[in-house]
Amino acid sequence: MSELQAALLMIGVGVMIVVYLYGWWQQRRLSRKFGAAFKASHADALYQDGVSKTAPLATAAPVVEHTVALEAEVESGIIESISASNILDESCSLLDARSDFIIDLCMQEAATGAVLGGFWQRKFDFGKPVQVCGLTLNGQRWERVIAEGQILYTNLRIAVQLVDRGGAISATKLADFRDLILGVAKQIQADVTVPEVTETHALAVELDTLCASVDQMVGINLVPSGERMMLASRIAQAAALQNMRLESDGAFHLLNEQGMSLFSLINQDTKPFQHHTLATASSNGITLLLDVPRVTQPAQQFDVMVRVAQELAQELQLNLVDDQRVVLTPSGLEAIRAQIVAVEAIMIDNIIAPGSAQARRLFS
Repeated sequence: MSELQAALLMIGVGVMIVVYLYGWWQQRRLSRKFGAAFKASHADALYQDGVSKTAPLATAAPVVEHTVALEAEVESGIIESISASNILDESCSLLDARSDFIIDLCMQEAATGAVLGGFWQRKFDFGKPVQVCGLTLNGQRWERVIAEGQILYTNLRIAVQLVDRGGAISATKLADFRDLILGVAKQIQADVTVPEVTETHALAVELDTLCASVDQMVGINLVPSGERMMLASRIAQAAALQNMRLESDGAFHLLNEQGMSLFSLINQDTKPFQHHTLATASSNGITLLLDVPRVTQPAQQFDVMVRVAQELAQELQLNLVDDQRVVLTPSGLEAIRAQIVAVEAIMIDNIIAPGSAQARRLFS
């Protein structure tokens, strides 16, 4: 190697060392600059330690913590029910010892509704609605059980309704129901909790007496003068002006937002109104009916019904009369309203709210 080559080699090595040192110095300078910027006064508003307790920061942190905890519980499936009666199905939530004869089954192993076997064929033998509810294995919630369902249940609650508009269930039917469920429980080796039949029947009679005392249907008759007949098509048009709809039972109904009837309009001669005969049928009178225990705030619904009756009377040139065809006066209407108010008060005092799901069960 000549002296010239050696000198060029030394120069090249020196240049490389200078470039490396310059790059190292630049990286160190930039790291200090931006590192200081992140560490100085820009701590995370939600997760900083020792944060001053100003209003926004004091509320923000707990909200995030609660949300994260809740999401973790949802993902892991460990959210527990608020109470043992966390219900998915409304019909299960309505079961009550006062209105139902309830038998509880605690099974040794979780099973589907099919475990009840022959019970399903006999559930209609008791003259009253029968309900089967189950406590789900995974969700730990009560829901309505169907025979062919595939959901597993750890507990079953089987109930027969004590009272409806047909009267109270008999003690014999209660005993038959009890014996049927006890037989099923024995077959599947389930632990059973059974109410006493005699006491339950006494409750049924007491509840039926109460229901009978408030079971009122209030009617306002609208009839033409003389022997004049009304075309069904004209009645339908007038009813439509009051937002009443012809339903499958042959009556026009004013429905609430949930699709439940507030009151109805029927043909006085008991012949149902039908879509295909409206053009040819006629009527000698119509009646507006309010089923008092089955509607919420029945006194207010009566006020609405009276207004509708008056507007129908004007539209169709009819008279408002009672069952004896005596013209209804304002004082007569007020007397009817007072009776409705009294019924409403009795129901509320006995914890049966008019128009509630429970009331609709009992007055069906």
